[in-house]
Amino acid sequence: MVAKYPKSLQDIIEGDVIGPGYHSLVKQLQNRIENMKRCTTQKIRKRKHRSEDYDTDEVPPEQRATVQDTYGCINWDLKFLPLGETVESQQEHKEKLKMMSQQTDVNPEEVKLLMKLTFYTQRKHVNQGENIKNLLKEWPFLFDDLGMAVHFQELTGIGLKEAFTRNLDLKGKRLLSYMKTVCVNKSRKFLEALTKYQVMRGELSGCSEDLKDMVLLLLSYFDEKEDAIFCYVEDTCLAGEVHMDRVPLTPTIVVCGRSCYSAKRFMLSVDQNIVQDNIPSFMSVLCLMFGSYYCLHIHYPSCLASTLEFLQRCFFLHQPGEGH
Repeated sequence: MVAKYPKSLQDIIEGDVIGPGYHSLVKQLQNRIENMKRCTTQKIRKRKHRSEDYDTDEVPPEQRATVQDTYGCINWDLKFLPLGETVESQQEHKEKLKMMSQQTDVNPEEVKLLMKLTFYTQRKHVNQGENIKNLLKEWPFLFDDLGMAVHFQELTGIGLKEAFTRNLDLKGKRLLSYMKTVCVNKSRKFLEALTKYQVMRGELSGCSEDLKDMVLLLLSYFDEKEDAIFCYVEDTCLAGEVHMDRVPLTPTIVVCGRSCYSAKRFMLSVDQNIVQDNIPSFMSVLCLMFGSYYCLHIHYPSCLASTLEFLQRCFFLHQPGEGH
């Protein structure tokens, strides 16, 4: 088919044939066949878009895990403890991790090992619907760059920050260029948003600023709510001073400053609890925010569904192998 109609069907970008030239068509045909053969009873429960914007607490916490999905996860509900581990050893590891979280000079490799060894118990607590306050108390490293990376890797088989960084390098500039050139001709509202962010960014340059541009412009492109992912507070604001009634229940980036561009630090809120209060890097807080949806099994809110799924599929390489 591609050989007969290359101008219509061949995979070409800027004059170059991509791969064998027919990958996109093959995937479309495969997806069509899989969708036509799909049975009415799903083999796995997929991540649903919420009809409400933020309410993830419409069911009791202990039942919440049962209405969440296993979409994209390879170790969602482990049946057995790791070899050589017992309930007692798991408790010992957990207490050691809690103690280490209070120290400033911990050994990262030891933390990674202990988080990997206790992954079984962490999953049990999450899947049983343990509330965020208790999870933060019992598993403080689960909300840290180091610990969440281990949990996400074990849960999905994907390196959280590694996958994002790699794909950002490959696709980020092209996507940003597309939004700043092609997209401005399609919508006056998008052009106004682009102009606004350029003024806010000013003379700032660098990869971090480009990433902020990309996320904010994606929200505008999909016409989704900025205040569903960002909550802005004063730059000197402490965790205890954040008015949590203004913060969504879903994972939210609390920006300490008037804009993402002027902020020197960020916080992460989950279920209206500040779980990290001093995150200097925008990339780190974005990965933690996204990772929280998977590690804690939280639905994408309907007002962010397209942006989050785009980030998931394009940058975190997290998608089902079949169908849509």
